[in-house]
Amino acid sequence: MDTTCALCDSPAHPGASIRLCLTHLLEAHDLVDAEFGVTDALPSPCAFCGSRLGVRYPSGWLCAVCEWRVGEPPPEGQAASRVDVVYYLRFRDRIKIGTTANPAQRFAALPHDEVLAFERGDRTVELRRHDRFAHLRIPGTEWFETDPDLLAHVDRVRSAGGGDDPWALLARWRSEAAALRV
Repeated sequence: MDTTCALCDSPAHPGASIRLCLTHLLEAHDLVDAEFGVTDALPSPCAFCGSRLGVRYPSGWLCAVCEWRVGEPPPEGQAASRVDVVYYLRFRDRIKIGTTANPAQRFAALPHDEVLAFERGDRTVELRRHDRFAHLRIPGTEWFETDPDLLAHVDRVRSAGGGDDPWALLARWRSEAAALRV
């Protein structure tokens, strides 16, 4: 069996499934990366769907979920897929129940230690949650005392989303909303 590179006289790289030296294997790898891209975390969430997963090409990044080219504005007349969510934030020993269509922007203005969960819903769902946990509400705020019933509710919301990272769930919802608009 020949152990030299099929393209030159160098020794073939041990363990390679084709007879190529390391230099030619790396060249082939670069060609494949350029053609098919490399899946990796985006430098920042996709502006269109919110996904954090992308494909890196020599020419730039594409969102792996909606294939939006990172850095490009939406086509005229289109905006990011709006998905209203009820969110659950923890700050110290309190939980905030609120709603927004832009969690990243909203959370930048809120003190919090952890994003506990998202559930799809608007003000109507948020008000139902406020009513349900009214006995725990800190007067004049959307913050609630932590108790086992509220924590169990947050766990159920998170489990209903597949137990996923809340941000990944939001990205999926935005991608689904974008697909429905097309």
